Amino acid sequence: MATLTIQLPDELERALEQHSAFSRASKSDLVREALKRYLRVAQLQSLRSELAQQPQARDAPTDEDVFRIVDSP
Repeated sequence: MATLTIQLPDELERALEQHSAFSRASKSDLVREALKRYLRVAQLQSLRSELAQQPQARDAPTDEDVFRIVDSP
């Protein structure tokens, strides 16, 4: 596993520390999960943008289809 060092504003670091203590999850776990979600949303938005540029087809993918694509390895 790679290591990444980031700088956070004091307020964000305090909020992360508080949530970590409250949830009993490590700060690394919380940041990893937040980044994972952010990247999935970005990928979903990109796919939707690509689909919006394509001509409407009778068998256009549904949201469920898109989520299957995003969740596939």
